[in-house]
Amino acid sequence: AFSKLQEWKARGNPKPLLIQGARQVGKTRLMREFGRRSFEEMAYVNFEQNSQAVRIFDGDISPGNLLEKLEIETAIKLGTRTSLLILDEIQECPHALKALKYFSEEMPGFPILAAGSLLGVALRHQKISFPVGKVEFLTIHPLTFNEFLLALGEGALLQKIKELNFPFIRTFREKLENLLRTYFYVGGMPEAVSLFSQTRDHGRVRSVQLDLLRAFQADFSKHIPSYSIPKLGLIWRSIPARIANGNGRFFWGELGKGARARDFEDALEWIRECGLVYRVNRIGKPDVPLMSYEDGNAFKLFFLDTGLLCAMAGLDGRSLIVGNKIFKEFKGALTEQFVLQQLIAMCEEHHVCYWEGRTAEVDFLLQLGGDVVPIEVKSAMNLRAKSLGVYCEKYEPKFAVRTSLADFKTVGNLIDIPLYCIEQIVKILADAKSVITTNKPSK
Repeated sequence: AFSKLQEWKARGNPKPLLIQGARQVGKTRLMREFGRRSFEEMAYVNFEQNSQAVRIFDGDISPGNLLEKLEIETAIKLGTRTSLLILDEIQECPHALKALKYFSEEMPGFPILAAGSLLGVALRHQKISFPVGKVEFLTIHPLTFNEFLLALGEGALLQKIKELNFPFIRTFREKLENLLRTYFYVGGMPEAVSLFSQTRDHGRVRSVQLDLLRAFQADFSKHIPSYSIPKLGLIWRSIPARIANGNGRFFWGELGKGARARDFEDALEWIRECGLVYRVNRIGKPDVPLMSYEDGNAFKLFFLDTGLLCAMAGLDGRSLIVGNKIFKEFKGALTEQFVLQQLIAMCEEHHVCYWEGRTAEVDFLLQLGGDVVPIEVKSAMNLRAKSLGVYCEKYEPKFAVRTSLADFKTVGNLIDIPLYCIEQIVKILADAKSVITTNKPSK
C-alpha cells in the first residue's frame, strides 16, 4: 500500500486519493507515515474527533477559503506540493467529501489523502454527494500472510518465497505450515499482529480480536437504520456456523424460517459496505469479463479476516495448533477463507468468483487479463480434485491451480501451489505463461 501511495505522488497531477477499508486495518497509520516520510509538511484532520474541523467545511468550500481556515486550525502551511493534507473519517463531514471535487478542478496536483472506514454506509444512509471522477481510490485490507511473515521477523524466508525458490522453501515446509496455522489464528489485523509479534501471547491476541468485533457491532447501531439492525444481527451471528458447513455457500433460509433474499439483502449490503465481509458470486459461464456472467442469487460469503473469524467461532489457539476435532470441522472453511483473503488483497484489480456445474464446484475463478484461472483449495495433503477435473475437461483452461500443503509442482497445465505461496500466484502464472510462449513451436 505504501508503494501505491508513492506511485500516486509521483504522477504529474494526482487527484485526491480516497483510502477505504474496514476499521483498524491501518489506514490512519499508513497515511501519517507516508506524510512523515514523503512531505515537508503534513496537516492531519480527523472529523470524528474534531468538531471544529467539521464546521470549517460549512458554507464556502472553495479550496482557497478552506486552506486558509485549515492552516489556522492545524498550524501547518498548506497550498504547495510539498505539503500533504490528510482528511480522516471523512464520512463524518459530507461537505469535505464534496470539496474534493473542487480541489481536483481548481488545484490539480495538490496532494490530499482522505479516508473513511464506513464511507460506503454513509454514502447510502446520508445520501452524501460523491465527487464522481474527481478522486482516485485505494482499498486497504488486513495484512497478508507475506506481510505477517515480515512482521514476525521472517524476512529471509519471505525473500525466498518471493524469489519462488521452491527447493529452498521445501526445506522449511514444516516451519511454514506452523506459521500458516498461526496466521489462521492471529489473522492480519495490524493491532493483533503487532501484539503477537511482541508477546507470542495467544490469549492477549484474542482479547484484541474480541474488542475489534465489539467495535464493529457498535458501528452498526451508530450508522445503520434501526429497522435493519435485527436482520443484520441475524446475518452477523450466522457467519461462524454457516462457514462451519465447509462450502461457504450462503442460504437465506439458514437465517430463520421463511427468510427470503428480499427481506435480508439490504442488511447484508450494510455489512459488506462496512468492509466486514466479501461476497463471491457464482458463475455459470467462465468467460471474460467474469462479472458479466455472475449470478447474484447464488454466492459465498467470506469474512474480513481469518483471526476475527476464529474469534467469532470461539476457536482457541490449541484448536488450531494441535489440530483437534474443532479445528478439523473448520479447517476446510478456514483454508478457503485464507486463500480468498490473499487473492482479494493482492489481486484486487482481478475479478474473483466461483463456478458451479451440475455435479461439480470449483472454489474460485480468478480473471487475469484475458485468462480465467480455476483454483481448487485443499486444506491438507489430499490432492483429489474431481471438480477441477470436470471443469478442465469441459472448458480446457490455459492453466488450472490447486493449492494445498503439498509442494510446488506442475503437471501439464495443472500447477500445484503451496498455500503459503498462494500470494505469488500472479508471478507463478506469468512465469508459466512465459515458459509456454518460449517453448511454442514455430510454424
